[in-house]
Amino acid sequence: MILVLDFGGQYAQLIARRVRECRVYSEMIPYDTPVDEIRAKDPEGIILSGGPNSVYEEGAPRVGPDLFDLGVPMLGICYGMQLMALVEGGEVGAVQIREYGRSDLVVKSHEGLFAGTPDEQKAWTSHGDAVLSLPEGFEITAETPSVPIIAFEDGAQGRFGVQFHPEVRHTEYGMEILKNFLFEACGCRPEWTPVNIITDAVERIRGQVGEARAICGLSGGVDSATAAMLVHRAIGDNLTCVFVDHGLLRHNEAEQVVEAFAQNSDVPLVHVDAAGRFLDKLADVTDPEAKRKIIGEEFIRTFEEEAGKLEDATFLVQGTLYSDVIESGTRDAARIKSHHNVGGLPEVMDLDLVEPLRNLFKDEVRVVAAELGMPERLVWRQPFPGPGLAIRVIGDVTAERLEILRKADAVLQDEIRNAGLYRELWQSFAVLPAIHSVGVMGDARTYAYPIVIRAVTSDDAMTADWARLPYDLLERTSNRIINEVPGVNRVALDITSKPPGTIEWE
Repeated sequence: MILVLDFGGQYAQLIARRVRECRVYSEMIPYDTPVDEIRAKDPEGIILSGGPNSVYEEGAPRVGPDLFDLGVPMLGICYGMQLMALVEGGEVGAVQIREYGRSDLVVKSHEGLFAGTPDEQKAWTSHGDAVLSLPEGFEITAETPSVPIIAFEDGAQGRFGVQFHPEVRHTEYGMEILKNFLFEACGCRPEWTPVNIITDAVERIRGQVGEARAICGLSGGVDSATAAMLVHRAIGDNLTCVFVDHGLLRHNEAEQVVEAFAQNSDVPLVHVDAAGRFLDKLADVTDPEAKRKIIGEEFIRTFEEEAGKLEDATFLVQGTLYSDVIESGTRDAARIKSHHNVGGLPEVMDLDLVEPLRNLFKDEVRVVAAELGMPERLVWRQPFPGPGLAIRVIGDVTAERLEILRKADAVLQDEIRNAGLYRELWQSFAVLPAIHSVGVMGDARTYAYPIVIRAVTSDDAMTADWARLPYDLLERTSNRIINEVPGVNRVALDITSKPPGTIEWE
């Protein structure tokens, strides 16, 4: 096990994810977890994450010197490196030229973290402070033109620090650096596999649910389906799946979900048509956070009603992922948006949550789903938000706007699949801003809705790049949407990456 101490950086969870990519189990815990609890977990190594603070700010996250007495190798990343330097007796301060983005790294020592990497390499940086003087026993292992101490280490004590972000893909040799820490410094072995994930999840579910009954909120996506399969392995016939059609799904999606589940699962499925009640609750609501919270609460109330029809059903299974948790905000990380299954949940619930995927990323879930024998089409289904099209209609959600958006999105999905690009994209979808633009159709003036095409590539949804779709595909899609979808007279393309944008518009 590798423990990642979270100091509130938005990419802190990526560190844990990259460690897992090396087939080493990792957990992310709050930075102020008592040292006795950390010792009890018996980690092979500890990584101190980045964070948004300066180590000298009042109230900035700190750790005591007893953390460094545990006798296990430690790697400080960005803020974690600065904190390590400060605790160990070094000096940290503001740099004259701040570094954001790609930096040119010059390696001065290949004995530790940089073993097997070249003298010059690109690294991703994001900092205004840096280590100005070394603690006793440390040596400089890399520098950039503006930061003389971009990395340091004390190999004898197992202390390593990097001011850049090896967990980010833009750092050329980031994975090699992490592997050197995991396998050479910590002595870990690559033994964390999908089989182990499944075994551990089933044991935890049995320990939590026992002999009680549970319902699973099935959406039709890979996350909730994988959660259902894991829980079914654990408690068998004590699981019932509930598919709530909230009227915010894509074209013919409700029918497809019910049919696919019937063909691939022996778990009982209850289909609830709740479109009317959700649309009534969303009437005249334009704030995206309000939409998510309304939908989250209405989901729970619907599940509670269905659970009441089953004897001893006291647990609700959700396909919550770690990306949902981090974007909804943790104690040390800012909220990006409230996911309906996390930050959108009501404060009072009659059901206890079972979330077997809560600490996994989407790509890990897909590997587990494949191991469980799930159909390939479902394993690689593009993510679809729980609040559905309600957060792709930018503004007031109405039945008319939903229908326009469904038809436009169906055209886009058809063209993406026909072009053979579906598997290459993390997500592709249409957005309907509740505004009108002027157009000319049939020699007459029109005043109708625009449709925005959004397509991105990503590994984990925490960062994403806009997809460079072929011009001929965009042309066909635009022509079809305008010709086949009444109420639309303009098509635009979103070319914003994440950050600074998010994948979904709301």
